[in-house]
Amino acid sequence: MKSIFYYNTKIGRISIEENGTSITKLDFISKDVQEDIIEKNETVLLKQAINELNEYLDGNRSSFDLPLEPKGTEFQKKVWNALKEIPYGETRSYGEIAKIIGNEKASRAVGMANNKNPIAIIVPCHRVIGANGKLVGYAGGLDLKEKLLELEKNNAKR
Repeated sequence: MKSIFYYNTKIGRISIEENGTSITKLDFISKDVQEDIIEKNETVLLKQAINELNEYLDGNRSSFDLPLEPKGTEFQKKVWNALKEIPYGETRSYGEIAKIIGNEKASRAVGMANNKNPIAIIVPCHRVIGANGKLVGYAGGLDLKEKLLELEKNNAKR
């Protein structure tokens, strides 16, 4: 059974969803969402997810210990698995991810898969940057992407 719950965090309002066994989604909430029309159910797994997210945002966690089950194509899942291998405090370019997954000409497709990542932060798509080192696209906005990378950079030195 699918469960969803909404949380206020240091980075704004988010929703986390799970399917009974795994986290399936973490979304940034815009003001347009009508939360009252969605049945909310805070499960043990959702509580674990928000606790780990808050520890991460406080700089006290560098990896997540959650079962994940993002929905996507095989290619997207391959990209998302590669994202989970980017070390805390580091970044990779779209081209580097394409090489890692064995398809070095697929940097644009990697960018599209990155854009479709349904589990923001936990699957760290914010760690992917342009080939020129510039920050590009992020569902939570470039300001948030910059904050997350700065948080990791500062805490990776510990």
